[in-house]
Amino acid sequence: MSEQATAAAKKETVKKQSRGSSSSKISEPSLNMAEIRELAELVDAHGFTDFEFENEKIRVRLSKQTAPQIVQAAQPVAAASVAAPAAPPQAQTKTETPHPGAKAEQDAAADEDLYKIISPIVGTFYRSPSPDKDPYVKVGSQVSPDSTVCIVEAMKLMNEIQAETTGEVVKIYVENGQAVEYGQPLFGIRK
Repeated sequence: MSEQATAAAKKETVKKQSRGSSSSKISEPSLNMAEIRELAELVDAHGFTDFEFENEKIRVRLSKQTAPQIVQAAQPVAAASVAAPAAPPQAQTKTETPHPGAKAEQDAAADEDLYKIISPIVGTFYRSPSPDKDPYVKVGSQVSPDSTVCIVEAMKLMNEIQAETTGEVVKIYVENGQAVEYGQPLFGIRK
């Protein structure tokens, strides 16, 4: 029997019951626990998280709370090597992507003899004051502590980054327009 035919049969039964005993209204709910369980299984089977049904006799609301998805950010490479041993290759997932500065941190780790100018904030790295201007510094440029070496844009604010040391720029770890993290190496300076 189809669902429409079943529903029509139930309505007809209710009409007959109400005609037969007009003095006593049907006081029991229109759904029993077995029907509610069956309804809950149907809602679950179709992937609904909320379902509500209401008529003049009963109101049913079914709600399923889903477990929140836990998203774990990738750890910086330098901190990960100190904090915990490396996981075996088969345990690593392919969906995990390193943060934008992972390559810069790896490159900077190899240059232990250089002074690193690091990003004091999270933002976007720019080598020049505007797209049509020359970069503040290039490889081979001499810097002093008050020399501006780049801009890191954060929330539409342009933050000039100072060298804070004297020396020669020998490495630039970040590409122009790349997102940078707090503490990420930007430049390598030989004193």
